Amino acid sequence: MDDSHQQKPLAKRLAWLVAIWAGSVLALGVVSLLLRWFMNAAGMTT
Repeated sequence: MDDSHQQKPLAKRLAWLVAIWAGSVLALGVVSLLLRWFMNAAGMTT
């Protein structure tokens, strides 16, 4: 097997997975806050 195609360490791959997951959760939270603000500005309150 060729040494240039070695897999990256498991910890590094898991760190990337967690970082991407956290970024997507944060982005979804920001979008939901923006939607809530716009709905409140338009008078759509509960």
